[in-house]
Amino acid sequence: MSMGNPQHASGSTREPTVGWVFRAPWRILAFGFGSGLPHPASGTWGTLFAWLLWFLLLRHASDALVGGILIVAFAVGCWACHVTGRELGHPDYGGMVWDEIVAFWLVLWLVPASFGAQLLAFVIFRAFDITKPPPIHFFDARIKNGFGVMWDDILAAGYTLLVMAVLIRLRGLL
Repeated sequence: MSMGNPQHASGSTREPTVGWVFRAPWRILAFGFGSGLPHPASGTWGTLFAWLLWFLLLRHASDALVGGILIVAFAVGCWACHVTGRELGHPDYGGMVWDEIVAFWLVLWLVPASFGAQLLAFVIFRAFDITKPPPIHFFDARIKNGFGVMWDDILAAGYTLLVMAVLIRLRGLL
């Protein structure tokens, strides 16, 4: 066991500290630059942070740039979450929120840019991410590595986008 690792000798996981998270770049990324540290509802805090980053950095970016960022962020996130989860002794620790960040960027890229549409997408995304309807639960339960951490949130984003598309098409709500 390495110095500062939040895993007890018994294999149980302690709560990671701010200091532990910020000692390694992969942990910083996996924990969404610290946005996954607050409890309860780490995933919700991470998703809110994703929305803030989108607003500050990505909302005016070209589609090609956003698409490239999403691909790179997903790939690097698979690695960062895998390494961090292994260090924690918990492959999908709730404070690792890079998966929510990348998945919600995908949602924000493809939904209308209005505050109301984005707020509705936020609520729908969080509902799918929390409840994990099939097949999200299937993948979440069976793939225990960085890809699995990232993949179930991409599926939640896909469900969110589908619901948003139906609402836009059928109701003209957005």
